Amino acid sequence: MSFISDNLNRIKPSATMVITAKAAQLKREGKDVIGLSAGEPDFDTPDHVKEAAIEAIKKGYTKYTNVEGIPELRQAIVDKFKKDNNLDYTINDVIVGTGGKQILYNALISSININDEVIIPAPYWVSYPDMTLLAGGTPVIVSCSADTGFKLTAEALEKVITNKSKWLILNSPSNPTGACYSKDELNAIAEVVRQHKNLYVMTDDIYEYIVYDNFKFHTFAQVAPDLKDRTLTVNGVSKSHCMTGWRIGYAVGPSILVKAMIKIQGQSTSNASSISQYAALAGIGGSNDFLKPCLQAFDERRIYVFNRLNKIPGISCILPEGAFYAYPNVSGLIGKKTSKGITLSNDTEIVEWLLETGEVAAVPGVAFGLEPFFRVSYATSLELLKDAMDRIERSVSSLA
Repeated sequence: MSFISDNLNRIKPSATMVITAKAAQLKREGKDVIGLSAGEPDFDTPDHVKEAAIEAIKKGYTKYTNVEGIPELRQAIVDKFKKDNNLDYTINDVIVGTGGKQILYNALISSININDEVIIPAPYWVSYPDMTLLAGGTPVIVSCSADTGFKLTAEALEKVITNKSKWLILNSPSNPTGACYSKDELNAIAEVVRQHKNLYVMTDDIYEYIVYDNFKFHTFAQVAPDLKDRTLTVNGVSKSHCMTGWRIGYAVGPSILVKAMIKIQGQSTSNASSISQYAALAGIGGSNDFLKPCLQAFDERRIYVFNRLNKIPGISCILPEGAFYAYPNVSGLIGKKTSKGITLSNDTEIVEWLLETGEVAAVPGVAFGLEPFFRVSYATSLELLKDAMDRIERSVSSLA
């Protein structure tokens, strides 16, 4: 009898975490590695958020809270959806958890029966398929090429829906591509969902505020309010408020599902950190003006990385519309020989070779379900990005 659960054999470690850890290990060994693998803003948490956390500590808000989160934060989330998305919820429709990742996991664990299908457009965030597998479900991967802007079309969705389909997961702006669904594109998807009463929609809006070129963000339930009772909208403060380490995510949706998620959370982690909740309350309930210089910096980096990558022979890249990732196509490097005479045959080998020869850490496209690509994060300084692009260019120029 195995000591480890058989269920664990169905999943693999998070590729982004693996690459980030490997880069960190090389740095400890004295290597000058530039890490472009982590999805983490390089800006500090806003002062008013940090001050709220300090004040919460001083006031003794250091005890357990309700499993689903403090009422004040849940109300602020209700107010956020009314103000930003024109959606009406009550606090009974809200759950706060330890990061968006836990919220997604709770939702899948509490709703999936064995062999239920979860439709996941690829490229996808690395954890969606494995969370589905852990919940006993079956990931149904739909490849979305650069020709569609890496986005799911209504036609492609219709083709994969079966009587076992339970969820469709939509991530916009997207990790890893930066693709954003327009209102019209969401409307077309909603038309398909309306025809299939067994299908629910889970939207991951964690990058909601990080969009460029005057793109107007819409969430699915906002576009299709008649489908609100079949939609779970997931969000958090990690990216929008530079609070990755504070670990606060949240979701709004049908109260019956939210109650089930609270039940799961109550038997696992219980409440998210009380101090982090008060910090998030200050963030969600306060002004977003601090984001303006962050977005300006991200935009400058986005344009720079896009232009540099497209000038490197064998690499091509679509301009991201949101988030802080680029997802370049490296098919032109497949079949090239390294200085050691090794032929590069896939994007994993290309990323490993870049780490070895250029000391640049990226994540291979296979981790996101679409090859041959790799993901780079431009959530780092322009100076480091210039150095990284120079290194990638030098490494590529050495190929035969």
